[in-house]
Amino acid sequence: MSEAAIPSGAKLWVLGARPRTLGVGVTPVIVGTAAAEHATALRTIGCLLVALGLQIGVNYANDYSDGKRGVDTAARVGPVRLTATGLKSPRAVATAALMSFAVAGVAGLLLARASSWWLLVFGAVAILAAVLYSGGPKPYASAGLGELSVFLFFGLLATAGTTYAQAGHIGPRAWWSAVSMGLLAVAVLVANNLRDIPTDTAVGKRTLAVRIGDQATRALYRAVIAAALILPLLGWLVGQMPAGALLALAAIPLAAGPMKTVGYARGPELVRVLLGTVLMLVQFGVFLAIGLWLS
Repeated sequence: MSEAAIPSGAKLWVLGARPRTLGVGVTPVIVGTAAAEHATALRTIGCLLVALGLQIGVNYANDYSDGKRGVDTAARVGPVRLTATGLKSPRAVATAALMSFAVAGVAGLLLARASSWWLLVFGAVAILAAVLYSGGPKPYASAGLGELSVFLFFGLLATAGTTYAQAGHIGPRAWWSAVSMGLLAVAVLVANNLRDIPTDTAVGKRTLAVRIGDQATRALYRAVIAAALILPLLGWLVGQMPAGALLALAAIPLAAGPMKTVGYARGPELVRVLLGTVLMLVQFGVFLAIGLWLS
């Protein structure tokens, strides 16, 4: 992005929050709500605020940590980074992250009061994991554990946790849905880290993609998407998912493009794969939620 194209003020903060990826955090809440036997509007809003606060917070926290560590360089392809480019001071970006986590914390506190105090424990762990992803003395993203973290927090916790907050328990269809959403969130991160292999390698950031290499990362991307898409069918075949969940298979055509392109894409082309994966995740989740609501 050229300097002339970079906005200022509030628009710059919005850009730094990476709005085109926020569907990764919102969609599991929609699916988890649909998987609950009973749901209320207030609890749904609370879960959405927690999800958005955490995701925006982790985006700003990663911007701050990677900028301070010198991980983000001019050679990096992708969304603008506020800290590394000097568009915002490290202190301002860190403050934005803390404010986002505060929103998630307050919403989580109110949600726990209405549902279960166990949600506070899960929320505290999620915030800690978000901070340590790229921050702290030993960021676990550099240990190749980012994909596991995304699966746990953007899949299992976001989806099944929402169901628990809404209904007080988690049934089989919530778990099946949570695994699918987690795998698709992993695919988003795999596409992101595949794009960043050259720059991450240069600065010594050893993500899973760096560790297993380019071709294996492309194969991993395809494998996790295929597994995510087939799970509603498997769940239905074993009698733990309603027939309506098969509506999620309507997302398969949208997955065809990214799965093909990832085989040869490089640099900026992988940004399109990343955004296509987010779009497919949202479509899959929306259709899955509709199917669960109708069942």
